[in-house]
Amino acid sequence: MKTIKLLSMELENFKGIKNFSLVLNGNSVNVYGDNAVGKSTLFDGFVWLLFDKDSHNVKDFSIKTLNANGNELHNLNHSVQGLFEIDGTEVELKKVYKEVWTRKRGSTESTFTGHETDYYIDGVPKKKKEYTEFVDSIVKEDLFKLITSPTFFNEQLKWKDRRDILLTISGDVTDEEVYATNKELAALPILLKGRTIDDHRKVIAERRKKINEELLTIPVRIDEITKSIPESNENLEELKGEVAGIQLQIDQANNQINNIRNGNSVKEKELQITELTQTLRTFEQEFSNEETKELREKQAKWQEARQNVQFAKREVEKYEQEIKWSNDSIENIERQLVELRNRWNSIDQERFEFHGNTECPTCGQALQGERVEEVKQKALEAFNLNKSNRLLAISEEGKRITERKLPIEEGLQNHTENLAKSQQILADLVDSEQNLANELESLKSNVRDVKEEPEYKNLQIQIDELKASTQSEKEELEEVVQGIESEIGDLRSEMREKNAVIAAQANVENLKARIQDLTDNESLLAAEFQKLDHELHLTEEFIRAKVDLLTDKINGKFKLANFKLFENQINGGLQEVCETTYNGVGYSSLNNAMRINAGLDIIQTLSEHYGIYAPIFVDNAEAVTKLNAIDTQIVSLIVSEQDKTLRVEEAQ
Repeated sequence: MKTIKLLSMELENFKGIKNFSLVLNGNSVNVYGDNAVGKSTLFDGFVWLLFDKDSHNVKDFSIKTLNANGNELHNLNHSVQGLFEIDGTEVELKKVYKEVWTRKRGSTESTFTGHETDYYIDGVPKKKKEYTEFVDSIVKEDLFKLITSPTFFNEQLKWKDRRDILLTISGDVTDEEVYATNKELAALPILLKGRTIDDHRKVIAERRKKINEELLTIPVRIDEITKSIPESNENLEELKGEVAGIQLQIDQANNQINNIRNGNSVKEKELQITELTQTLRTFEQEFSNEETKELREKQAKWQEARQNVQFAKREVEKYEQEIKWSNDSIENIERQLVELRNRWNSIDQERFEFHGNTECPTCGQALQGERVEEVKQKALEAFNLNKSNRLLAISEEGKRITERKLPIEEGLQNHTENLAKSQQILADLVDSEQNLANELESLKSNVRDVKEEPEYKNLQIQIDELKASTQSEKEELEEVVQGIESEIGDLRSEMREKNAVIAAQANVENLKARIQDLTDNESLLAAEFQKLDHELHLTEEFIRAKVDLLTDKINGKFKLANFKLFENQINGGLQEVCETTYNGVGYSSLNNAMRINAGLDIIQTLSEHYGIYAPIFVDNAEAVTKLNAIDTQIVSLIVSEQDKTLRVEEAQ
């Protein structure tokens, strides 16, 4: 069991309290003061020191001191320091909330840039994370608030969280314990098939919903089918006989149409038209063959002459290209020979001039007399030999080039002669082609038009007369056919009506069978719905039994407070809740004194369960004539009009 006691607490510039020391020495005390003197501020400072929130669990609340105009006073430190005894060991915690003023470079004045908080444990500065971890190691925030404020459990926790805490304290009730309270519930485990009660109720609700939807639609569907059953006294066999008679009339009418359309008169005329048309085409072909025979022969000769002209043109072009190539080659050779002659004349005009060395190569002295002439003679011989060799080489090159020229000149002569012959042949062929073209045009203008021939005209007249006669006869017959088809349409319409009556009569039995199926299904669904109602009843009885057991188990953990965990609904169901009661009165309807005592009772049980006792702050304690006895330190905050400053007394 962990015990936390508050030995003392000092507040400086905190929520309007300039400086106050609360000395408790681990004992319970009463703190007296008029309204707005600072009683609740002590509790706010206590909670803020530990968790950065006020006593109402609000994080962002005003700590700083205000002047008479309600403006913040600057350059003040706001601090709370608490001395605790934890299982016999003293621990001092302190927090200082202060402004941050920063002087920018080049400026002589500091500007306000925010706030910061300093943390201390036993006088040693700590980082926020270290401080928070240390406080958590003593007690978690949520648990601490539960065991230090009589109103926190009932007024700040959500009902589901309150319920979870109570179930944690008391422990849940097993299904077997619930089954043992009511023999009727013995069949429930089999019905659940491994599902929980809540899941099974969901399954039942979903199935009941679907059955309801089906049961609502079945009478409507039966009514629709009933209305669709025809009210008729027609004899089915007589109707079938009438339909067969109508079909016979339709078949006879169709045969009549076929006979009309396949009549011999029209067919014979169409056959005559086909034969005359074939005779006309044969006459056209024979006339054309005879009339254009000479024309076709002449056209063939003209085509041949055109081809010969094209061939002759290509021959002329070929020789012209050969002559051009020969002339270009001869011209190139002539340029080469001219260049060689110029080089030969230039070399031939060269004269010997001695510029050699007349000094002895051994001793370096000038050569004398015959020795000089000997040197000159050798130089002259070398000059003449070189000149002769170069002239000879040019002459040899000239001979080779001249030899290349001769066959080209011979070829040029042949090409020139062949060109003249080809040009003459081309001229003759062009004249011949033109003559044939003139003759061809003359023949074309004399060809007779086959449509102007008497025999052709006679055949065409016969064909046109037969076509006109056939068309007229067809139109007359088509009018008769349309009349018959109209009668057939009326007969078919009558037959459809009678067939519809027959089909409706035949479907009556099917419709009656469908109505019976729907009626049977309605009975089955109703029986299933009744079974589901019974299962739902069992689950509700289970819940009620469990509620009674659970409520008794939880309430047994407390002396004053009881808890309402469920409430009955108008439809007979149960709604989960969690409301504290005292002598049957709900928490929201209790006076302040009973709320505080109920809260202290809850704290006593929670402290025992979690194994930790901490100081309890009781605000508005003046409303309670006698606080519920509890094994921990209590700080009672009591309104006292005559106390304009806080006054502390040890509780008796």
